[in-house]
Amino acid sequence: MAGAADKAQAGMTERQKKWFASVQANFATQTGKLMAEWLEILKTCPETTPGKQAAWLKATHGIGVNHAAYILSCAAPGDAPGWDDPDGLRAALWKDPASEAILAALEAIAIDIEGVVVGQRKSFTSFSRSVQFAAARPIKGGKALLGLKLESDPSGRLAAPARRESWSERLTAVVELASPADVDHQVRHWFVQAAERG
Repeated sequence: MAGAADKAQAGMTERQKKWFASVQANFATQTGKLMAEWLEILKTCPETTPGKQAAWLKATHGIGVNHAAYILSCAAPGDAPGWDDPDGLRAALWKDPASEAILAALEAIAIDIEGVVVGQRKSFTSFSRSVQFAAARPIKGGKALLGLKLESDPSGRLAAPARRESWSERLTAVVELASPADVDHQVRHWFVQAAERG
């Protein structure tokens, strides 16, 4: 399993690695129970989907989002791609080849910026330096939504998010990308600008 953890941590910044190690190392102290105890408690949960189970853990036992995610990943390690399977998470999320081509265009920008780490999460792909400065997720119709750690611009192309996204709250502007061609000079400029601020 160490190999899987090493593979997952390849998509994390040093700061993220330290944070994750802290979650694991301090889990019993912070939650008041060992993982084995939480797994037994989870068996009593009336919910069947991970999102509802996490909400139940929070409402019933006061467990925060990160600890709930850790409990759920330990409860069902083989059911779906988890944090330790970034390739599986990517394949499950970026199923549409048109959306994946947009992601590839964004990754091509990231490769040229020193210190950028591309990480895969269940619902988005993150771009980080010391902290996350950008994230992308596929949207219907072979498109993608790019979130950036920037303010919206007067043109309206880079706008405030219409809804709360699952990525970092620091990403305060979004741009919808309909094809790899939309990852143009302006988007490249915004991406680099966000990376420099992050």
